[in-house]
Amino acid sequence: MWFSWMLLLATLASSSASSRTREWAHHGAMMFADLTPQEMYAVRDYLYSCSELGLTSARGTSLKKNSILLMELHVPRKHEALRALDKGQAKPSRQARVVVQFGNQAVPNVTEYIVGPLPFPKTYHLKTFKNNKNIRFESRPISAVEYEHLSGVLDKVGSKVNKILQESTGFTYGNCTKRCLTFSDIAPRGLTSGERRTWIMLQKFVEGYFIHPVGFEVLVNHKDLDHEKWTVEKVWYNGQYFDSLDEFVEKYEKGTVDKIKLPEHDEEDLFSTYIPRGDMNTRTNIHGAKLVEPQGRRFQVDGNFVEYAGWSFAYRVRSSAGLQIFDLRYNGERIAYEIALQEAIAFYSGDTPAAMQTKYIDAGWAMGTSDYELSPGIDCPEIAHFVDLYHYYDTDKPVRYRNALCIFEMTTGIPLRRHFNSNFQGGYNFYGGLENHVLVIRTTSTVYNYDYIWDFVFYQNGVMESRVSATGYIHATFFTENGLNYGTRVYNYVLGNLHTHLIHYKVDLDISGRENSFESIDLKYVNFTNPWSPGHTIMQSKLHRTQYETERSAAFRFGKKFPKYLHFYNPNQLNKWGHKKGYRIQYNSHANSVLPRGWREENGIPWSRYPLAVTRHKDSEVTSSSIYTQNDPWEPLVSFEEFVRNNENIVNQDLVAWVTVGFLHIPHSEDVPNTATPGNSVGFFLRPFNFFNEDPSLASRSTVIVRPDEKGQPKVQRWTPEVVGHCVSDKPFFYNGTYAGV
Repeated sequence: MWFSWMLLLATLASSSASSRTREWAHHGAMMFADLTPQEMYAVRDYLYSCSELGLTSARGTSLKKNSILLMELHVPRKHEALRALDKGQAKPSRQARVVVQFGNQAVPNVTEYIVGPLPFPKTYHLKTFKNNKNIRFESRPISAVEYEHLSGVLDKVGSKVNKILQESTGFTYGNCTKRCLTFSDIAPRGLTSGERRTWIMLQKFVEGYFIHPVGFEVLVNHKDLDHEKWTVEKVWYNGQYFDSLDEFVEKYEKGTVDKIKLPEHDEEDLFSTYIPRGDMNTRTNIHGAKLVEPQGRRFQVDGNFVEYAGWSFAYRVRSSAGLQIFDLRYNGERIAYEIALQEAIAFYSGDTPAAMQTKYIDAGWAMGTSDYELSPGIDCPEIAHFVDLYHYYDTDKPVRYRNALCIFEMTTGIPLRRHFNSNFQGGYNFYGGLENHVLVIRTTSTVYNYDYIWDFVFYQNGVMESRVSATGYIHATFFTENGLNYGTRVYNYVLGNLHTHLIHYKVDLDISGRENSFESIDLKYVNFTNPWSPGHTIMQSKLHRTQYETERSAAFRFGKKFPKYLHFYNPNQLNKWGHKKGYRIQYNSHANSVLPRGWREENGIPWSRYPLAVTRHKDSEVTSSSIYTQNDPWEPLVSFEEFVRNNENIVNQDLVAWVTVGFLHIPHSEDVPNTATPGNSVGFFLRPFNFFNEDPSLASRSTVIVRPDEKGQPKVQRWTPEVVGHCVSDKPFFYNGTYAGV
């Protein structure tokens, strides 16, 4: 009886602790929630009331103005957040990070402020950076107003060369109603810090204009805040360079230029469109397979707090960089404090100036704000939970992005595990299997031509996957014979340029607490005397563990040997079998570096040197990149190399893994009209490694076991309803596609 009472009390205590842990996680989730429109308005109005800042509309036509560029949540310091998450204490006050462009002063600059407390802000203070670095005004992201003035420059270009463009392409720029040209601009904007010179290439303004270059590019210097002083410094036409528009026009009219004449444009045969063409024997009078929830939803979403199959986490979508999750737990035990997208780059090669200059660093385009509407049944299943997102970027009021994030459960179509236990006599002893259901949280980023699909996937066995799938249009330039060294001809005058995608993540692991260590596990051969046949030897593999004690030793370079098992563990916490509780990072990537170490623009992306680097957590090392790197990679505001340079001890410490994944893309004819996702998905897994005592998915009641009874007939054992039923939505497809101020 005494034992029964003790067991009951222990069970009640465990249940109470579990309930309390869940309550604290739920309580703390709002610390990480993105700013609401109401908070954005409050911050804007407060800063506008501070006369010393002299703020005016971001959409005012002058570049000589002080205006808000970006507003987003300022995440609290980790130790402050953990007091709320682990002890149920009061949450720290919410604050906003605000980026202000001061163009209307003697020395223009960009300054960042922390504003709070929300929802009723009353103070602001300067946000500082390592080594007290200042933000160059020339490094600011380009704004809608600056684009308007660039378009004005191109109008003037068109007025001088439209006769040539009409003769060469059948299209003109500006003051046209059909057969018009548009443009794409290239970054970084110059060759050294402090410049603002942009190569711009003209394209046919048709559906999918990214793959319709016409062989004309100009270099515009737009550094001066008086847009009337902007100049065209170079012209490129059909492989030839000119120092001015006048020189180009003069030589063209004299006949000393190698001219081009594009084939007649056929609007009925637009190779860049999605309109179906060709033959496929799939029936089109019925729909394909659909994902359904026959008995209803099995995950819970409350604000930004999500629970599913033992998992719980909070999420946000940072305007500057994108999707993040915080306080990731399984059965109440924290695995990671933060897993966050940091940066995405695409570095190109080519024969035209635009191609050879293209080194896109996407946080500089506010990658997180390009999460446009997701369509039901295509981007996400119809049954998904859709969420509107709000951003304040280059605007005067919050902008609503309808259905920009989705959360859904799906079956992967392959079992999580199964076994057919043969009796080797034409029958079986038993069959066991478990459906592989996962939860997916998804956003996208459409940064110009490319579409990135960002997924965090949560499996029932304690595995989390981070995955990015690339699609959208290739970045194409005008075809030249020499261009074949840098890509593939995909149309008679179009070259798909080779490029490398790299994606960078921050993975702040807290394995059973903050005191973690890191080791790699590989194999090495051992040769020893056969104990049961001394005249022979045995050669076999043996586990070889390497403990990493410093940050520099745990920064693995591309091109060097990379360990197979990357193991993060808590030296002070053991599972039932005496193993240190841990998780490992497993890569799905074939990334490589994009430039030699220290080569000009590579200085802005030193994280790209390492598939993995491990550092101690610091609140001063929140992100590995910034929105300013794109336009000043030569002297970056944030340099990841400084994170590992101090070479601190990483044994039994609060560790952060910085993960780089990616792939090389050599475009090919099948990339027309679009790059498809199969084979273009990379990422990493977080996999338990002795964290649990056994596979935690044993808790799933979706298991099915079949055994033969005494008569040899199958006897099915299951814990879920036998009849699933079927259902699909009867709602017609709907997609709005707009985003607007609120």
